[in-house]
Amino acid sequence: MNPIIQSLFDRKSVRLFTKEPISVEDKNLLLDAALQAPSAGNLTLFSILDITDPILKATLAESCDHQDFIKDAPLVLVFLADLQRQYEGYCQFLTHTPIPQPQEGELLLACNDAIIAAQNLVVAAESLGLGSCYIGDILENYESVQKLLKLPPFAIPITMLVVGYPIEAQKNRRKPPRVDRHHVVYENTYRQLDADEYEVMYANQMAKNKLPFRGAKVIFEDLYGRKTSADFTKEMNRSVHEMLKAFRKSKPIL
Repeated sequence: MNPIIQSLFDRKSVRLFTKEPISVEDKNLLLDAALQAPSAGNLTLFSILDITDPILKATLAESCDHQDFIKDAPLVLVFLADLQRQYEGYCQFLTHTPIPQPQEGELLLACNDAIIAAQNLVVAAESLGLGSCYIGDILENYESVQKLLKLPPFAIPITMLVVGYPIEAQKNRRKPPRVDRHHVVYENTYRQLDADEYEVMYANQMAKNKLPFRGAKVIFEDLYGRKTSADFTKEMNRSVHEMLKAFRKSKPIL
């Protein structure tokens, strides 16, 4: 494998960091790498909040499911799906025509832009020996996060990244194997998995992990308990519902 592809195979989430700071040069390089990401129409429908205030870091660590490692990370970045900047530009320069408010289709494009930019930064961080972790919990507690980060109506937090130099235990931690390709990649049209294929898929994954396999039913029972029925998932779904409701109803503040 070439070095770029090898780094994709090697990369794993890192949640514990040394106290070594990230240099200004490397930080700027990471941010510039994010800006090189593909963007719909080259419109850059995203913004990045560089969270440097320790109080903000600590507050986000609490609101994102009480994960202390967030406040200790050298670099904390919130990626926004940002239609506010384009909307304000229209309102300021296209004074001869009515400007419609952003809609859900544009929001999904902006979400794509933000997440692609975040992944560019993750790949760049890996190349510099830095570890990273996505924090999907930024989708929770929308009302308080919006107030905390002073977000305008059409700039929505989509993901958060923490970045830093991993401690040795994190470097040496084994990356969890992924499921085999043919269970996920389908030719031309969607293919639904039957019970037998679920058994094979998870049996192979557990074998790669050198873990005992007790059947797909046990896997799904565990998944349901840890994720689908968990309090944080209920809060995330509530928060995203309110986020989208506010997006549809927003009256822009210009």
